[in-house]
Amino acid sequence: MAWKNDQVSKKETTQILGLARKSLVVAGDFVEMGCYKGDTSLLLAEIVKNSGKKLWIYDSFEGLPEKQDFDNSVLGENFKKGELFVTKREVKQRFLKAGLPVPIIKKGWFGDLTDDDLPSEIAFAFLDGDFYESIRDSLELVVPKMSSGGVLIVHDYTNPALPGVKKAVDEWQKLSFKGFEVILL
Repeated sequence: MAWKNDQVSKKETTQILGLARKSLVVAGDFVEMGCYKGDTSLLLAEIVKNSGKKLWIYDSFEGLPEKQDFDNSVLGENFKKGELFVTKREVKQRFLKAGLPVPIIKKGWFGDLTDDDLPSEIAFAFLDGDFYESIRDSLELVVPKMSSGGVLIVHDYTNPALPGVKKAVDEWQKLSFKGFEVILL
């Protein structure tokens, strides 16, 4: 499947997919928090399709949430509430059209999800929530379930247009990233 993504660069996608392949030998399923149109999800589904692992994807399917003060940046003015809206049905249709198994798709704000909404073990997690609360809530759900040797990737950590991502990760790094690899893109 060819690269096509207007939110994740080709270089980042190559890195994400390489780490995903590496995670196939780790216990647990694959998780993507913030799937938007499913561009990265489709590529991850291709990787896990014959592995016995499941792909779980999450999104509000309502677009971006309201920004908090620490999410504001002159460079990020175009990231507004409701932006990046896509329906769950549209994402599901993309999997069917590609001939890939439809992943477990959970609709909801990350802060409203519970432990039961995620797999019991996670080998690979890609967090792409764009704002502070979305990343903080994703970390609260995912970190306790990360398998030893697994990979956790946080997108937009280095993006000056989305300063809340860095703030959320920096707060968590002081607490508990142990036993698995953390990649900050």
